[in-house]
Amino acid sequence: MMHTAVDRRALLRLAALALVPAAAGCSSLIPGTGTPPQIYVLMRKTTFPPDLPSISRQLLVDTPVAPAEIDTTRVALTRSPTTIDYFANAAWSDRAPAMVQSLLIESFEQTGKIVSVARDSAVLRADYILMPELRRFEARYENGDAPPVVLVRLLVRLIKMPERTIIGDEIAEGRETAARNSMDAVIEAYNEALGSVMKRLVSWTLRRMGQDAGAR
Repeated sequence: MMHTAVDRRALLRLAALALVPAAAGCSSLIPGTGTPPQIYVLMRKTTFPPDLPSISRQLLVDTPVAPAEIDTTRVALTRSPTTIDYFANAAWSDRAPAMVQSLLIESFEQTGKIVSVARDSAVLRADYILMPELRRFEARYENGDAPPVVLVRLLVRLIKMPERTIIGDEIAEGRETAARNSMDAVIEAYNEALGSVMKRLVSWTLRRMGQDAGAR
């Protein structure tokens, strides 16, 4: 019996020693030990049509609803209609829906045409609530190794308060081909695609609020 116990202890020691090289080789998989990702931010939209109406109403912007594959800080890419992957060593400064919410609010402020706009968590008596849905936010490799096309698709619904009735909805899509196959060029394409979407949806929202407020 003693001989059997010694053999078992020896086998356990050998198994432990055999695992040491494998663990060392996989150290980059341990959180905090690999190369940290490059953090990227996108820009608010600052240019809008000059004929937008001035709105003396308060607007809350909800956090966009988004599918799980883009409700993340990772920068999404796809090489087929049925797969989603992510760029290595690259991340957004926040989850994509939260980042888009902040950029929408800043873009509304940049118009200078609305008395007050804030996120949905603000203590604010809202006259309207904007409910966005982020449906696409990805870089699409459609032609092999050619630079990708960034696709951004955003739907918004405008809710009138306190009735909580939908008074309109609008969808906008932006497509922008990256200038080259580099991370900086891909991020710039994201910036341009999202910028065109925000310009259209911010303008639509202000005009729809103006129409509704004028009808009261």
